[in-house]
Amino acid sequence: MALAADAVGEDAFRAAGHRVEHLELVCDRAAATLGRLGVVGSVQPAFDELWGGTSGLYTDRLGVERSLASNPLAALARAGVVLAFGSDSPVTPLAPWETVRAAVHHHAPGSRLDPAAAFAAHTAGGWAAAHRPGGTLTAGAPAFLAVWDTAEFPADLTGELPRCVRTVAGGRTIWEVS
Repeated sequence: MALAADAVGEDAFRAAGHRVEHLELVCDRAAATLGRLGVVGSVQPAFDELWGGTSGLYTDRLGVERSLASNPLAALARAGVVLAFGSDSPVTPLAPWETVRAAVHHHAPGSRLDPAAAFAAHTAGGWAAAHRPGGTLTAGAPAFLAVWDTAEFPADLTGELPRCVRTVAGGRTIWEVS
């Protein structure tokens, strides 16, 4: 990517809005380059939850050190990489709150995101990956959102997951709990 940015200029490279799908094993130097060039990282926190840690698929195939180094969410965010969470369904379930929780409880403590950063990656990050404005509530903009009952949802994202009570598309309610 750095060579391409050198060839066309960093401003032109950033303006193109590149993203990397399944950004999993990234050294600090590469993360810094991705951040500097405005690359969006499409990541799947459920991969770490299901296969990461000191045992399991990643350890069996990559070893413990590389398993724990995979999906370095916090390092990517610190480097300025915009994160866009996804599930890679049907590989892992379409489960947005479980994905946010997986990012907050990453197997490697240094790779964990705080709940607000994880939530932003699963909302505004997706819009950034799609090259569309959105993912935040802005006065006068059409609303695309889900309203969640989070009354019983603790700050550490453990326990019962929030329950969706309304879905709004283009500013119009399309579903709500009766």
